[in-house]
Amino acid sequence: METVLEVKNLTKKFGGFTAVDDISFNIKEGEIVGLLGPNGAGKTTTIYMLLDILTPTNGGISYFGKDLVKNRSEIMHKINFSSTYVELPWRLTVNQNLEVLARLYGIKDIKGRVAKILDIFDIVDLKNKKTGTLSAGQKTKVFLAKAFLNFPKILLLDEPTASLDPEIAAKVRSILLEERKKFKTAMLFTSHNMTEVEEVCDRVIFINHGKIIAEDTPLGLASKTKLTSVRLTIVDGMKRTVAVCQKNKWQSKAEDRILNISLAEKSIASLFQLLAKEEVEYSEVTIQKPNLEDFFLSEVGKYAK
Repeated sequence: METVLEVKNLTKKFGGFTAVDDISFNIKEGEIVGLLGPNGAGKTTTIYMLLDILTPTNGGISYFGKDLVKNRSEIMHKINFSSTYVELPWRLTVNQNLEVLARLYGIKDIKGRVAKILDIFDIVDLKNKKTGTLSAGQKTKVFLAKAFLNFPKILLLDEPTASLDPEIAAKVRSILLEERKKFKTAMLFTSHNMTEVEEVCDRVIFINHGKIIAEDTPLGLASKTKLTSVRLTIVDGMKRTVAVCQKNKWQSKAEDRILNISLAEKSIASLFQLLAKEEVEYSEVTIQKPNLEDFFLSEVGKYAK
Protein backbone atom coordinates (compact mmCIF):
# COMPACT_ATOMS: atom_id res chain seq x y z
CA MET A 1 0.00 0.00 0.00
CA GLU A 2 1.11 3.55 -0.77
CA THR A 3 2.34 5.69 2.12
CA VAL A 4 0.14 8.80 2.06
CA LEU A 5 1.68 10.59 5.07
CA GLU A 6 5.16 10.36 6.52
CA VAL A 7 6.32 12.32 9.56
CA LYS A 8 10.00 12.34 10.50
CA ASN A 9 11.43 13.71 13.76
CA LEU A 10 8.70 16.34 14.06
CA THR A 11 9.30 18.89 16.82
CA LYS A 12 7.51 22.07 17.84
CA LYS A 13 8.76 24.43 20.52
CA PHE A 14 7.07 27.52 21.89
CA GLY A 15 9.86 29.42 23.62
CA GLY A 16 11.24 27.04 26.22
CA PHE A 17 8.24 24.69 26.04
CA THR A 18 8.36 21.63 23.77
CA ALA A 19 4.81 20.80 22.64
CA VAL A 20 5.79 18.06 20.19
CA ASP A 21 9.05 16.24 20.80
CA ASP A 22 10.77 14.40 17.91
CA ILE A 23 7.88 12.18 16.77
CA SER A 24 7.90 9.96 13.67
CA PHE A 25 5.11 7.90 12.10
CA ASN A 26 3.45 7.10 8.78
CA ILE A 27 -0.02 6.32 7.48
CA LYS A 28 -0.79 3.99 4.58
CA GLU A 29 -3.53 4.29 1.96
CA GLY A 30 -6.92 3.42 3.48
CA GLU A 31 -5.54 3.19 7.03
CA ILE A 32 -7.33 4.84 9.96
CA VAL A 33 -4.90 5.80 12.72
CA GLY A 34 -5.92 7.13 16.12
CA LEU A 35 -3.79 9.84 17.72
CA LEU A 36 -4.56 9.61 21.43
CA GLY A 37 -3.35 11.34 24.54
CA PRO A 38 -4.52 13.53 27.43
CA ASN A 39 -5.28 17.23 27.03
CA GLY A 40 -2.07 19.12 26.30
CA ALA A 41 -0.27 16.04 24.98
CA GLY A 42 0.50 17.65 21.61
CA LYS A 43 -2.23 16.14 19.39
CA THR A 44 -3.75 19.35 18.03
CA THR A 45 -0.32 20.97 17.62
CA THR A 46 0.70 17.96 15.53
CA ILE A 47 -2.37 18.28 13.32
CA TYR A 48 -1.81 22.01 12.84
CA MET A 49 1.72 21.27 11.65
CA LEU A 50 0.36 18.59 9.29
CA LEU A 51 -1.95 21.28 7.88
CA ASP A 52 0.95 23.76 7.58
CA ILE A 53 -0.82 26.14 9.95
CA LEU A 54 2.10 25.90 12.37
CA THR A 55 5.72 25.70 11.20
CA PRO A 56 7.72 22.87 12.80
CA THR A 57 10.81 23.77 14.79
CA ASN A 58 12.43 20.68 13.35
CA GLY A 59 11.56 17.64 11.29
CA GLY A 60 9.82 16.90 8.02
CA ILE A 61 6.31 16.17 6.71
CA SER A 62 5.60 14.56 3.37
CA TYR A 63 2.36 13.52 1.68
CA PHE A 64 2.32 11.02 -1.20
CA GLY A 65 6.12 11.07 -1.18
CA LYS A 66 6.28 14.87 -1.61
CA ASP A 67 7.56 17.45 0.85
CA LEU A 68 4.73 19.56 2.31
CA VAL A 69 6.65 22.85 2.23
CA LYS A 70 7.72 22.50 -1.41
CA ASN A 71 4.42 21.10 -2.71
CA ARG A 72 1.87 22.73 -0.43
CA SER A 73 -0.71 23.77 -3.06
CA GLU A 74 -0.78 20.38 -4.78
CA ILE A 75 -1.00 18.50 -1.47
CA MET A 76 -3.76 20.67 0.00
CA HIS A 77 -6.05 19.75 -2.90
CA LYS A 78 -5.74 16.09 -1.90
CA ILE A 79 -6.27 16.34 1.86
CA ASN A 80 -8.95 17.78 4.15
CA PHE A 81 -9.65 18.50 7.78
CA SER A 82 -12.50 18.53 10.28
CA SER A 83 -12.64 19.75 13.86
CA THR A 84 -15.26 20.81 16.38
CA TYR A 85 -12.97 23.73 17.28
CA VAL A 86 -13.10 25.67 14.00
CA GLU A 87 -15.83 27.73 12.34
CA LEU A 88 -17.15 28.46 8.85
CA PRO A 89 -18.42 31.95 7.88
CA TRP A 90 -21.53 32.44 9.98
CA ARG A 91 -23.49 34.64 7.58
CA LEU A 92 -23.31 32.19 4.70
CA THR A 93 -25.80 29.35 4.43
CA VAL A 94 -24.58 25.79 4.67
CA ASN A 95 -25.03 25.39 0.91
CA GLN A 96 -23.13 28.62 0.17
CA ASN A 97 -20.24 27.60 2.41
CA LEU A 98 -19.92 24.21 0.75
CA GLU A 99 -20.15 25.66 -2.76
CA VAL A 100 -17.43 28.24 -2.03
CA LEU A 101 -15.15 25.51 -0.66
CA ALA A 102 -15.91 23.25 -3.61
CA ARG A 103 -14.76 26.05 -5.95
CA LEU A 104 -11.52 26.43 -3.97
CA TYR A 105 -10.89 22.70 -4.41
CA GLY A 106 -11.53 22.92 -8.13
CA ILE A 107 -14.45 20.48 -8.12
CA LYS A 108 -16.09 20.37 -11.56
CA ASP A 109 -19.71 19.47 -10.78
CA ILE A 110 -20.06 21.75 -7.74
CA LYS A 111 -23.84 21.59 -7.31
CA GLY A 112 -23.91 17.83 -7.85
CA ARG A 113 -21.09 17.16 -5.36
CA VAL A 114 -22.57 19.47 -2.71
CA ALA A 115 -26.00 17.83 -3.11
CA LYS A 116 -24.40 14.40 -2.76
CA ILE A 117 -22.43 15.29 0.36
CA LEU A 118 -25.48 16.93 1.98
CA ASP A 119 -27.38 13.69 1.41
CA ILE A 120 -24.59 11.44 2.72
CA PHE A 121 -24.48 13.34 6.02
CA ASP A 122 -28.27 13.75 6.21
CA ILE A 123 -28.13 17.55 6.36
CA VAL A 124 -30.21 18.46 3.29
CA ASP A 125 -32.67 20.19 5.63
CA LEU A 126 -29.87 22.52 6.79
CA LYS A 127 -28.66 23.70 3.38
CA ASN A 128 -30.51 27.04 3.42
CA LYS A 129 -29.80 27.83 7.06
CA LYS A 130 -27.08 30.29 7.99
CA THR A 131 -24.15 28.47 9.56
CA GLY A 132 -24.17 30.81 12.56
CA THR A 133 -27.67 29.66 13.55
CA LEU A 134 -26.78 25.96 13.76
CA SER A 135 -26.41 23.96 16.96
CA ALA A 136 -22.99 22.54 17.90
CA GLY A 137 -24.03 19.08 16.68
CA GLN A 138 -25.33 20.43 13.37
CA LYS A 139 -22.10 22.38 12.80
CA THR A 140 -20.09 19.24 13.46
CA LYS A 141 -21.99 17.38 10.74
CA VAL A 142 -21.47 20.29 8.32
CA PHE A 143 -17.72 20.36 9.06
CA LEU A 144 -17.51 16.62 8.41
CA ALA A 145 -19.44 17.04 5.16
CA LYS A 146 -16.99 19.79 4.17
CA ALA A 147 -14.09 17.43 4.84
CA PHE A 148 -15.30 14.94 2.24
CA LEU A 149 -16.06 17.49 -0.51
CA ASN A 150 -12.86 17.02 -2.51
CA PHE A 151 -12.60 13.20 -2.38
CA PRO A 152 -9.55 13.52 -0.10
CA LYS A 153 -6.86 10.86 -0.06
CA ILE A 154 -6.26 11.58 3.63
CA LEU A 155 -8.43 13.21 6.29
CA LEU A 156 -7.21 14.85 9.49
CA LEU A 157 -10.03 14.58 12.03
CA ASP A 158 -9.70 16.40 15.36
CA GLU A 159 -12.45 15.23 17.75
CA PRO A 160 -14.86 14.85 14.80
CA THR A 161 -17.84 13.55 16.81
CA ALA A 162 -17.36 15.45 20.09
CA SER A 163 -20.63 17.43 19.82
CA LEU A 164 -22.83 14.61 18.51
CA ASP A 165 -25.32 12.51 20.41
CA PRO A 166 -24.53 8.75 20.48
CA GLU A 167 -26.94 7.80 17.69
CA ILE A 168 -25.63 10.39 15.23
CA ALA A 169 -22.02 9.71 16.23
CA ALA A 170 -22.56 6.03 15.42
CA LYS A 171 -23.92 6.99 11.99
CA VAL A 172 -20.92 9.24 11.36
CA ARG A 173 -18.56 6.39 12.23
CA SER A 174 -20.33 4.17 9.73
CA ILE A 175 -19.95 6.91 7.09
CA LEU A 176 -16.22 7.17 7.81
CA LEU A 177 -15.78 3.42 7.41
CA GLU A 178 -17.89 3.35 4.24
CA GLU A 179 -15.95 6.20 2.63
CA ARG A 180 -12.68 4.46 3.54
CA LYS A 181 -13.98 1.27 1.89
CA LYS A 182 -15.12 3.08 -1.28
CA PHE A 183 -12.21 5.46 -1.83
CA LYS A 184 -9.37 4.01 0.30
CA THR A 185 -9.31 7.28 2.24
CA ALA A 186 -6.67 7.35 4.98
CA MET A 187 -7.49 9.14 8.23
CA LEU A 188 -5.67 10.49 11.28
CA PHE A 189 -8.23 10.57 14.05
CA THR A 190 -8.08 12.21 17.50
CA SER A 191 -10.79 11.42 20.05
CA HIS A 192 -11.39 11.02 23.77
CA ASN A 193 -14.04 8.40 23.02
CA MET A 194 -12.13 5.13 23.44
CA THR A 195 -15.03 2.99 22.22
CA GLU A 196 -15.09 5.04 19.03
CA VAL A 197 -11.35 4.60 18.51
CA GLU A 198 -11.63 0.84 19.05
CA GLU A 199 -14.40 0.69 16.45
CA VAL A 200 -12.82 2.66 13.60
CA CYS A 201 -9.03 2.69 14.06
CA ASP A 202 -6.64 0.11 12.61
CA ARG A 203 -3.77 1.43 14.67
CA VAL A 204 -3.31 3.81 17.59
CA ILE A 205 -0.46 6.19 18.38
CA PHE A 206 -0.43 7.26 22.04
CA ILE A 207 1.26 10.59 22.72
CA ASN A 208 1.99 12.25 26.06
CA HIS A 209 4.08 15.32 26.85
CA GLY A 210 4.79 15.60 23.12
CA LYS A 211 6.36 12.15 22.82
CA ILE A 212 5.04 8.92 21.30
CA ILE A 213 5.03 6.44 24.17
CA ALA A 214 3.12 3.55 22.57
CA GLU A 215 1.92 2.42 19.14
CA ASP A 216 -0.13 -0.67 18.33
CA THR A 217 -3.60 -1.87 17.35
CA PRO A 218 -6.37 -0.94 19.84
CA LEU A 219 -6.47 -4.57 20.98
CA GLY A 220 -2.69 -4.69 21.26
CA LEU A 221 -2.58 -1.61 23.49
CA ALA A 222 -5.44 -2.89 25.63
CA SER A 223 -3.59 -6.17 26.18
CA LYS A 224 -0.64 -4.26 27.67
CA THR A 225 -2.88 -3.48 30.66
CA LYS A 226 -2.43 -6.42 32.98
CA LEU A 227 -5.42 -5.93 35.27
CA THR A 228 -8.90 -7.37 34.71
CA SER A 229 -11.98 -5.88 36.38
CA VAL A 230 -14.30 -8.14 38.42
CA ARG A 231 -17.58 -6.63 39.58
CA LEU A 232 -19.47 -8.41 42.35
CA THR A 233 -22.86 -7.72 43.91
CA ILE A 234 -22.29 -8.84 47.49
CA VAL A 235 -25.29 -10.25 49.39
CA ASP A 236 -23.36 -11.18 52.52
CA GLY A 237 -19.66 -10.84 53.35
CA MET A 238 -18.52 -7.44 52.06
CA LYS A 239 -15.96 -6.96 54.85
CA ARG A 240 -14.60 -10.48 54.35
CA THR A 241 -14.26 -9.87 50.60
CA VAL A 242 -12.45 -6.59 51.13
CA ALA A 243 -10.12 -8.32 53.59
CA VAL A 244 -9.34 -11.02 51.01
CA CYS A 245 -8.48 -8.31 48.49
CA GLN A 246 -6.26 -6.45 50.92
CA LYS A 247 -4.42 -9.62 51.90
CA ASN A 248 -3.69 -10.46 48.24
CA LYS A 249 -2.95 -6.85 47.28
CA TRP A 250 -5.85 -6.66 44.83
CA GLN A 251 -7.30 -3.19 44.36
CA SER A 252 -10.95 -2.96 45.39
CA LYS A 253 -13.59 -0.25 45.57
CA ALA A 254 -16.96 -0.64 47.28
CA GLU A 255 -20.11 1.23 46.23
CA ASP A 256 -23.07 0.22 48.39
CA ARG A 257 -23.35 -3.56 47.75
CA ILE A 258 -21.17 -3.46 44.63
CA LEU A 259 -17.48 -4.29 44.85
CA ASN A 260 -15.11 -3.64 41.94
CA ILE A 261 -11.88 -5.61 42.07
CA SER A 262 -8.82 -5.14 39.83
CA LEU A 263 -6.49 -8.11 39.54
CA ALA A 264 -4.49 -10.15 37.04
CA GLU A 265 -6.64 -12.45 34.91
CA LYS A 266 -4.73 -15.50 36.15
CA SER A 267 -5.78 -14.65 39.75
CA ILE A 268 -9.54 -14.74 39.11
CA ALA A 269 -9.83 -18.45 39.93
CA SER A 270 -8.01 -17.86 43.23
CA LEU A 271 -10.38 -15.01 44.06
CA PHE A 272 -13.48 -17.18 43.78
CA GLN A 273 -11.86 -20.05 45.66
CA LEU A 274 -11.06 -17.70 48.54
CA LEU A 275 -14.58 -16.22 48.51
CA ALA A 276 -16.03 -19.73 48.70
CA LYS A 277 -13.73 -20.51 51.63
CA GLU A 278 -14.91 -17.33 53.40
CA GLU A 279 -18.56 -18.29 52.61
CA VAL A 280 -19.15 -14.97 50.84
CA GLU A 281 -22.56 -14.80 49.17
CA TYR A 282 -22.91 -12.81 45.93
CA SER A 283 -25.73 -12.55 43.39
CA GLU A 284 -24.09 -11.15 40.25
CA VAL A 285 -20.64 -11.33 38.67
CA THR A 286 -19.28 -9.30 35.76
CA ILE A 287 -15.78 -9.84 34.40
CA GLN A 288 -14.38 -7.24 32.01
CA LYS A 289 -11.06 -7.69 30.28
CA PRO A 290 -8.86 -4.62 29.78
CA ASN A 291 -9.87 -2.26 26.98
CA LEU A 292 -8.31 0.78 25.36
CA GLU A 293 -9.72 3.11 28.01
CA ASP A 294 -7.98 1.06 30.72
CA PHE A 295 -4.69 1.46 28.84
CA PHE A 296 -5.31 5.21 28.43
CA LEU A 297 -6.00 5.69 32.13
CA SER A 298 -3.05 3.57 33.23
CA GLU A 299 -0.61 5.49 31.00
CA VAL A 300 -1.93 8.89 32.03
CA GLY A 301 -1.74 7.76 35.66
CA LYS A 302 1.94 6.89 35.30
CA TYR A 303 2.82 10.37 34.11
CA ALA A 304 0.65 12.03 36.75
CA LYS A 305 2.62 10.50 39.57
